[in-house]
Amino acid sequence: MLLRRTRTLAGWVLTVLAAVFVYLALVVPDTIGRPKNGSYVEAAFVRLPMELIVGGAVLLVLAPRWRRWAAMLAGLGLGVVVILKVANIGFRIVLGRAFNPVLDYPLFRDGYNALAESDGRTEAIAAAVGAVVLALLALVLCTLAVLRLSKLTARYPGPARRTLVALSAAWIALAISGLTWFPGAPAASDTAAALLKSTVTQVPAAIRDQHQFAYASEHDPYHTIAPKDLVSGLTGKDVVIGVVESYGRSALTDPGMKAIVEPVLKSDEQKLTAAGFAARTGWLTSSTYGGGSWFAHASLQSGLWITNQQRYTQLTGSDRITLTSTFHQAGWHTVGMEPGNTVAWPEASFYGYDQVYDSRNMGYKGPKFGWSSMPDQYTLATFQKDVYAKKTGPLMAELTLTSSHEPWTPIPKTVDWDAVGDGSIYGPMVKGAESRSSLWSSPARTQTQYAKTIAYSVDNLISWAQKYGDKNLVLIMFGDHQPMSVVSGNGASHDIPITVIARDKSVLDRIADWNWADGLQPTASTPVWRMDQFRDKFFQAYGKQNSIALPAPR
Repeated sequence: MLLRRTRTLAGWVLTVLAAVFVYLALVVPDTIGRPKNGSYVEAAFVRLPMELIVGGAVLLVLAPRWRRWAAMLAGLGLGVVVILKVANIGFRIVLGRAFNPVLDYPLFRDGYNALAESDGRTEAIAAAVGAVVLALLALVLCTLAVLRLSKLTARYPGPARRTLVALSAAWIALAISGLTWFPGAPAASDTAAALLKSTVTQVPAAIRDQHQFAYASEHDPYHTIAPKDLVSGLTGKDVVIGVVESYGRSALTDPGMKAIVEPVLKSDEQKLTAAGFAARTGWLTSSTYGGGSWFAHASLQSGLWITNQQRYTQLTGSDRITLTSTFHQAGWHTVGMEPGNTVAWPEASFYGYDQVYDSRNMGYKGPKFGWSSMPDQYTLATFQKDVYAKKTGPLMAELTLTSSHEPWTPIPKTVDWDAVGDGSIYGPMVKGAESRSSLWSSPARTQTQYAKTIAYSVDNLISWAQKYGDKNLVLIMFGDHQPMSVVSGNGASHDIPITVIARDKSVLDRIADWNWADGLQPTASTPVWRMDQFRDKFFQAYGKQNSIALPAPR
């Protein structure tokens, strides 16, 4: 008797747990943080899901031989919803947008590689295995939970039918009232079905995008113009593009981070003025957020809006002209400094680089700093020693600076330029560094560390220009994207600063109509362009303006 009661009680406990699990799987939001209107995300749990009502009704009317199969199918579908919600949460935290299962699956590989490079391969493998196990567990648990509830409705059809009728009336009343706790969380919920619908419709949308983007990449308005005519205004100049990882608007506008970055920028402005340089700075809206730096590089270089791996792959397989390929074909020696690359970079030929330096051939003997394989000062010192000091003709180079890449621990210290050597001097700087998990447990400390890395990267780039830049140097400094939401906050803009620095006054005069701010900091009234507009505006400003008519920038 006691054993029977125990089994009965255990059965009811499992049934209640199954009901709670299904309910939570349907109503848990795939957004993060608290809405700006002051409502609480916890309110999203007080909702009535339409899917629960419809699913229960279908299971009630089905014949017994079909009910089990329908319950299994519904359980698997619910498991897919859970996996999609978790993916959306992760993507919103890191990239500031929802997960696109059609276009974003290659990013899982990139995320694994980034985790392996910053935290080690063991941790990355453990995370990957854990993710797969959890996904399978979600599918199994959802299926078992729905199966258990289907048996309950079959055993008690009368009460189940009356309960569903009452829930249906309540759902209709809530829907008519329009009660919504905050955007995306109506009390009468159908978000799980909407999520599945949007996922399915993304397939034809991705195919359409593929065709539309192919047309745009093949119809370049500058393709028929001689490359030398597109950059004739920079004849004899050495053009260096310095990409500062994760240098976003938040570093210049958030009060706490601005207090760290702004004094460094003001000091750097004084350094530039003392060396005879002037600067103008604007805003660009990046095509990515929190990661996917290669999308931003490609957007700026190609004049196309690169937001996903499909577009990036299409672009790099085309003959679209880029800033680098234009300089290359116009007679500049083109060099890429890519310390974050650990393997061969096939896209180098698409961009038009004569020579690429990466972590394998830069001679660095020091420690890694988080994800960054070497400090930015070492990258700049190597560029100076092996490239800039040895140039025999006009040079165009892109330097990707990685010290401000997450996890923002540890942070290298600036040393005397003559003491950089092979990087061994940086060895003691990583001892006792705080771990990623410890740092990220405190958003305030994470923001502080991030701001310090931005200050370090920008200051070293400007110091290099001050110390080594000659009268022909034109330095373009920009951030690739905003840092992830743990730093920039939920709903942050995708804007980044971009600066043109030169000694030759005529270089800046050509962009006077851009209305950029003087110095290294844009203002609130400084124009904001999309990142893919920069290439065309650059050609318009520095192309041969008198003898040929260039297409107007978009």
